[in-house]
Amino acid sequence: MNKSKIELLSPAGNLPAAIAAIRCGADAVYIGPSRFSAREAAANSIDDIARVIDFAHLYFVRVYAAVNTLLYDHELPIAEKLIHSLYNRGIDGLIIQDPGLLELDLPPIPLIASTQMHNDTLEKVQFLEAVGFSRAILARELTLDQIANIRRHTSIELECFVHGALCVSMSGQCYASYALGGRSGNRGQCAQPCRKLYRLTNQQGQTLGPDRYYLSLKDLNLAQYLGDLLDAGITSFKIEGRLKNPEYVANITAYYRRQLDDILLRRNLRKASSGNILLGFSPHPAKTFNRGFTDYGLTNSPSQMGSLDTPKSVGEKIGTVRRIARNYFELDNPHDLHNADGICFFDPHHHLLGTVINGVDGAKVYPQKMVALTPGTKIFRNYDHPFHKQLKTIPAQRKITLRMRLYEIPQGIALEGIDEDGLSATVTVEHPKEPAKNPDAARRNITQQLQKLGQTLFICTAVTLDLQTICFFPVSLLNRLRNDLTEALLKVRLQNRSLQPGGVIKNNVPYPLSVLDFRGNVLNDRARAFYRRHGVTKIDPAAESGLDLNGQPLMHTKFCLRRQLNLCPGSHPGQPAAPLILTDQENHRLELRFRCGPCGSCGMDLFLK
Repeated sequence: MNKSKIELLSPAGNLPAAIAAIRCGADAVYIGPSRFSAREAAANSIDDIARVIDFAHLYFVRVYAAVNTLLYDHELPIAEKLIHSLYNRGIDGLIIQDPGLLELDLPPIPLIASTQMHNDTLEKVQFLEAVGFSRAILARELTLDQIANIRRHTSIELECFVHGALCVSMSGQCYASYALGGRSGNRGQCAQPCRKLYRLTNQQGQTLGPDRYYLSLKDLNLAQYLGDLLDAGITSFKIEGRLKNPEYVANITAYYRRQLDDILLRRNLRKASSGNILLGFSPHPAKTFNRGFTDYGLTNSPSQMGSLDTPKSVGEKIGTVRRIARNYFELDNPHDLHNADGICFFDPHHHLLGTVINGVDGAKVYPQKMVALTPGTKIFRNYDHPFHKQLKTIPAQRKITLRMRLYEIPQGIALEGIDEDGLSATVTVEHPKEPAKNPDAARRNITQQLQKLGQTLFICTAVTLDLQTICFFPVSLLNRLRNDLTEALLKVRLQNRSLQPGGVIKNNVPYPLSVLDFRGNVLNDRARAFYRRHGVTKIDPAAESGLDLNGQPLMHTKFCLRRQLNLCPGSHPGQPAAPLILTDQENHRLELRFRCGPCGSCGMDLFLK
């Protein structure tokens, strides 16, 4: 495994989000085309993806296309054509879920195994490497020890999520949306049943508390574990969020860029792309969308993972209400609330309410509405107006450092530029050599003009004047040299961009399992052929084939609701706790069966009842 370059990977739901991610420091972005992406609502045309590629490649930023849904037989030729179009436009990698694609005539493009393939064991990752995948996106549920074990026995690139929304079910293993409403998460159409309101009862019908969002998880935040993940073998750190706006992408990318750069500097490692990031704001994860944060048991220690009171963003905690007046309130500590900020809070019934700040006068905060505010209410800011105003402008500039040398040639002068990657270009111009009347002033003028790189990608850190005599050169001549040099350097950069080979390896390496039930997600004949060639003897059709899911497991989770609610009876393996029942507002009944064991290894399964 090559750890010489480490990648920060950001979401690109659309072109503006991609540009924001790249400007704020992403080494790579992932984006979905108009079809077959696991985020159907974040679809992009080939032309828009090409624009992302053109901008990204200037900085050696990679662009990965997510074609990671399950496919019906009639869709495979369409997907094949789409993949060739993406490859011809310069895509750097292909994220897939459906192994039926491996049976097609794919271009020699690096293959990335989507987390939807449920890459949760060493044996699965070894298999992926054997059949030609360049990278595996690991299951979010893995611990540091499990990741390290996979790294010790493989050389494939390992990518993991470090920030963003969490599905309560293990990726690729959720069938609740399809079972309850016909919208399949494995087809990019998840209706998010995990973010719905439920009533919780025991098997006797006794209600166990108020209706809440019992399957909603907090957001992942592994910023404090980046060094540990690097030690465990991760080389690509992924931010979730293709459905998030560009402001979110800019903020979170910039935050992780800073965190990762500090680690890389200490370890003498390099990021995987070029350019220095000049931020116009101070990144702060709590200031854009979040449901609170969890490490999701990365270190195998139990934690409160659920966001049961709301699936919405709560933002950052500001303080607690100390005093209430007719049209304002005061907090128990100093604050930095501003006019037009958005605040939210929970009423005594756990309902999330919100309002806008109309004015601030010292300790007095004047909200638009005073409904349900009482002393002791915890106040959160879910919209920081000045902060978002900064993000909506150009939040950052990304500049490639450049050194210049001006020197004489027989008929005139030449300007050489060497960028931070050691790539160089030289441009020349014929011009008479007329000694300057004031050499010192001429030297300053030449240096200043050459450094005026303006809106280009470059920033000049040094100019060397390798001239026997300081001559007079018109400003127009110097400007022309400078512009010609930057254009030449851009061409050199594109010509020297590193291209990673990849592609399918056709073989009969045994798959780790010989039997696949519907959770194997085999939806087309090509996928069946793939698994048969790799030794699978029994293959059930995927849920999306029209399977009746009554009595079948709809979710397999690391999250344990009993533990979250302190209802765990202390059961031991082989002695699971009694099931509980969730009922949604459409009267769907879901049975929770618990896998009880040592804390950190338990979880639950959800069945349609």
